[in-house]
Amino acid sequence: MRATLANMAPQGFRAMWAELAEVGRDGGTGGYRRFAWTRTDAVLREWFTGQAEARGMDVVTDRAGNLWAWTVDPDAHGPGLVLGSHLDSVPDGGAFDGPLGVVSAFAALDLLRAAGQEPARPLGIACFGDEEGARFGVACAGSKLLTGALDADRARGLTDAEGTSMAEAMTQAGFDAAAVGPDEETLRRIGTFVELHVEQGRALVDTGAAVGVASSIWSHGRWRLDLRGRADHAGTTRLADRDDPMLALAAAVQEARAAAERAGTVATIGKLAVAPNGVNAIPSSVTAWLDARGDEADVRTVVAEVGAAAGVIPVEESWTGPTVFDAGLRDRLAAALGTDGVPAPVLPTGAGHDAGILAAAGVPTAMLFVRNPTGVSHSPAEHAEEADCLAGVAALARVVQELG
Repeated sequence: MRATLANMAPQGFRAMWAELAEVGRDGGTGGYRRFAWTRTDAVLREWFTGQAEARGMDVVTDRAGNLWAWTVDPDAHGPGLVLGSHLDSVPDGGAFDGPLGVVSAFAALDLLRAAGQEPARPLGIACFGDEEGARFGVACAGSKLLTGALDADRARGLTDAEGTSMAEAMTQAGFDAAAVGPDEETLRRIGTFVELHVEQGRALVDTGAAVGVASSIWSHGRWRLDLRGRADHAGTTRLADRDDPMLALAAAVQEARAAAERAGTVATIGKLAVAPNGVNAIPSSVTAWLDARGDEADVRTVVAEVGAAAGVIPVEESWTGPTVFDAGLRDRLAAALGTDGVPAPVLPTGAGHDAGILAAAGVPTAMLFVRNPTGVSHSPAEHAEEADCLAGVAALARVVQELG
């Protein structure tokens, strides 16, 4: 059956991919700006709903704003098997991170139906909202709200760079922000969740396999560094008289790299807000965001050392502990997706995912990765070959056969 599915025509996958190709795309960089609760986000939601309805699926929005498409009523016949991922992006992100999992889920259902098969239990396809946290700063906001890992009042109060709160953005998008919160009814419908994602790294290249299975996700946190100084004239103020917060920023950036190397983790300062942000003005303030991942104790050591170098106490904005996916489910899928008796590769990842949030909430969860030939992600250069993407679709169809 695997060979039959893998060799089926790719037209459906290509058609869906083409429909998404220009949504939220920046003509200058070629990257994507698909941010939560914007008009672009609404277009993506409309696309998801249209794809689901074209397949006779009912679409439900949960209390966190995530979308769920079901082949049959999971309340009457469930709990079900859910596939899916997200459609939002980081600033100037790539085409594959998120959308590949959603498109592949619909394509896998198409493959099964073309082969005369219908899932034995309810099959759901999920589209999680605000997975990247690009607008309001908290990654996996949709799944964290769903599970209660993110407090609803805190989420409503988060603001974007223009000062718009998440509550205001939700309301402008026609969503009831007051109703946001954990959704136990939705969680009860999920018997198993499997998320397919483009690999963010290039471990699969070395294995020769197109598809692998995730073993775990590293701990992941984000901190804000508030660096204060005094605005002044760049041409007339003596160096000795300056109070320039950019110096503290430079120390923080250097220490993030050095401390991460010492600890065996990764740490990045990749987002800044500078005031007044003039080329001929000494800044009055710099806000920097630190992303750090790895073993929790090591990560927190790195954060403390970065703060000490900058002379501030970092403010924690989000923290997700380590995730080890269900070993039995992981091994079962690795065996099912292997060839000639050799299981599919099993590998960890440093990238956070909605699958990790659901797993931490007690939902039986697994992840599949599709080979990324360069390892580049969160960039317009992110890529996966069509043949590997179709292998991922076939792998998801095999997952439904195995679990559904």
